[in-house]
Amino acid sequence: MRLLLVVGLLLAIFNCTLAEDFNGSGEIERSSSRKAFLLQIDGIIGPATTDYFERSLDKADTASTEFILLRMDTPGGLDLSMRKIIKRIISSPVPIVSYVSPGGSRAASAGTYILYASHIAAMAPATNLGAATPVQMLPTGKFDQEDTNTDNKSDSDKNKGKVEKKEQKPQIQDPMTKKIINDAVAYIRGLAKMRGRNEKWAEQAVRSAASLPAEEALKKNVIDIIATSQADLFKQLDGRKVNVLGAEKTLNTSGLVLVEIEPDWRNKLLEVITNPNIAYILMLVGIYGLIFEFSNPGAILPGTIGAISLLLALFAFQVLPINYAGLALIILSIGLMTAEAFAPSFGVLGLGGVAAFVIGSIILIDTDLPGYGIDMSLIVGFAITTAILFILAMGLVFKSRRNPIVSGEEEMIGALGEVLEDFDQQGRVRVHSEIWTARSESPMKKGEKARVEAMDGLTLVVRPDK
Repeated sequence: MRLLLVVGLLLAIFNCTLAEDFNGSGEIERSSSRKAFLLQIDGIIGPATTDYFERSLDKADTASTEFILLRMDTPGGLDLSMRKIIKRIISSPVPIVSYVSPGGSRAASAGTYILYASHIAAMAPATNLGAATPVQMLPTGKFDQEDTNTDNKSDSDKNKGKVEKKEQKPQIQDPMTKKIINDAVAYIRGLAKMRGRNEKWAEQAVRSAASLPAEEALKKNVIDIIATSQADLFKQLDGRKVNVLGAEKTLNTSGLVLVEIEPDWRNKLLEVITNPNIAYILMLVGIYGLIFEFSNPGAILPGTIGAISLLLALFAFQVLPINYAGLALIILSIGLMTAEAFAPSFGVLGLGGVAAFVIGSIILIDTDLPGYGIDMSLIVGFAITTAILFILAMGLVFKSRRNPIVSGEEEMIGALGEVLEDFDQQGRVRVHSEIWTARSESPMKKGEKARVEAMDGLTLVVRPDK
């Protein structure tokens, strides 16, 4: 009951809707000044990014907001998280200005889709975008590619290139890959058409993983603005007209106050537990804790920690791309290692358990996205630790339970002693070098062997051992 109360309280605290702002001030400070809100996506786009973005938009929508500035530097991210962000951008009553900044930043993969979806797309010099092919679905063969740099070629070179492509036109054979790629192409072309941007290059970014620096992106109508700084961006935005939910809006940046919304503790916690390595550790700690609780009922602490860790891991897994075959292999591996501890063989069960554990851990996160896999050193470390824990430690525990009892009342039953004096019903006997009062239904002689049948308080019930 206490365990359930603790877990329920933690979940209630974690899922509650906070009444205070991201900066802890209660709610976004309101004044007569017109505002723009600054959000930052720095790193891989995942569930924590989506949570931060959605709740930031909810905060900004409640205030008098000119626009929302989304500053980006991302290598990409999860498809589901990206699509949730784009849905909020499309349905936002406040214009979203995406700005790839500072110099050296990028909006690759999922970042390219978000840039295309934004009301205004801006980049700083020395930044780039593109490479929007779904990473987890890359085929072993090559895609049909179009030369993305044909502007300076002669007509004869272009025609020659077309002939070569007809002669050597690689095909994608996997139907599932075709489906995913075509879906991604249709999605990004739809975003490009909605914002009046280059549809053809958007398709190339998906099919051939094409990339562009900021200057070329502006020339090809992929983005709207190149801004050397945030001040330069605001200057270029002043007076620009954007279409927001079918209505035209003119941006006015004169006297605009920029307010940055930072992630709060809830978002930071979500970012931590949705890290695949952390979620993996939480899952294993949860499994270990519950096994120890079941093997030692009443310990409380292992079960409490295990239940909390497992629930947090399951929460993380519901927003991560999990391969359930990998999860099943990990559970199977623990069963095999436990079986090895119960019935030691020639190591077949143990080796099979270790192999299943490693394979399951490798394929547990169903994506090849950089930064969203489980570190191999972590897998190897846990595989060795788990093997030692279940095959050796648990084996010793189970073996000790099968050993004869060496102390206590249970150990006295069946013990053999020596009669110290003649008696008919009650007398003294020596058992385990201790002198006990004994009771017997048969007469006993001095020096005779007596077998203990039961205990009545501190009196032994014995019988002659024949």
